[in-house]
Amino acid sequence: MAEPVRVRRLTDLEGQKLQQIVRRGSTSSVRYRRAMMLLASAGGNRVPVIAPLAQADEDTVRDLIHRFNENGLACLAPRWAGGRPRLLSPDDEDFVIQTATTRPVKLGQPFTRWSIRKLAAYLRKVHGRVIRIGREALRCLLARRGVTFQRTKTWKESPDPERDTKLDRIEEVLDRFPDRGFAFDEFGPLGIRPTAGSGWARQQHPDRLPATYHRTHGVRYFHGCYLVGDDALWGVNRRRKGAANTLAALKSIRAARPDGAPIYVILDDLSAHMGADVRRWAKKNKVELCFTPTYASWANPIEAHFGPLRQFTIANSDHPNHVVQTRALHAYLRWRNANARHRDVLAAERNERARIRSEKGIRWGSRPLSAAA
Repeated sequence: MAEPVRVRRLTDLEGQKLQQIVRRGSTSSVRYRRAMMLLASAGGNRVPVIAPLAQADEDTVRDLIHRFNENGLACLAPRWAGGRPRLLSPDDEDFVIQTATTRPVKLGQPFTRWSIRKLAAYLRKVHGRVIRIGREALRCLLARRGVTFQRTKTWKESPDPERDTKLDRIEEVLDRFPDRGFAFDEFGPLGIRPTAGSGWARQQHPDRLPATYHRTHGVRYFHGCYLVGDDALWGVNRRRKGAANTLAALKSIRAARPDGAPIYVILDDLSAHMGADVRRWAKKNKVELCFTPTYASWANPIEAHFGPLRQFTIANSDHPNHVVQTRALHAYLRWRNANARHRDVLAAERNERARIRSEKGIRWGSRPLSAAA
């Protein structure tokens, strides 16, 4: 008759370790159950008694006892299997990522974007390479490799051959002549209609504005002037853009520095800013016009100040006419110039500057991205 299977005599260290695991528990449930089976066997319990106690098969208990008798406490550590063999090699995974980030049209498929189902189906029948992968495994692979579903964004590359020269000149003016540097641009069109925005209100009780309106008032354009050194913003509302209104704004800027010394005005390359009369007057009155490159109006310093203007005077508004709208706008300008370094103004300007320059990751003075970017 075969002798019953039981653990050999425990050493003091082994007994104390097994007792510690059983009494205090373990971060691993496998170590806890195995320590309990060994301790029960050391206490004289037979395998048929230990198996239901640990909710394990009798053969599992016998195998554990044999491994303990051979290797000691090392048998407590679980020996995890390698799992299911990998079906995709690293090269296959790279091919999947490359396919997912390539427009389907370029691969001869009649749609503009992949779905998980379409991508998995394409990978199973791609010519010269068959990759069998389920939709959930494909989704996990894309997430693990940092490929996510995102909205398409647009951008414009400036075709201006003098782009870098113009940006360098604007940067030089802002650095060397801030007290004689000005910025000019139009803000609009400004219509008379309820304009949504955001503000503080009781939960689920937001302020409400009418949803219907009549376009009977036409539009206006705010012709804004900004003095870089003094951080001052002013301007007027006019019915339309034009060379005559641009010239009037430049004369207002020239009047801000009546000493006759040269001044520098940064403005975009709108046709109303580049007329012969405007250039002739600027040359005669020592006004250097620093034009921003084509499609690069973000380089104009005044753009960042139009964001707060929109946020604090246009958003959340329901002006009855242009007179009231203009009064509100000028009231804000008076407050803004008296509180030029107010934290709300600075925060709004930072947000607007980040929004303007977010396209293509533009940063001040950066060089254009390649056409393939």
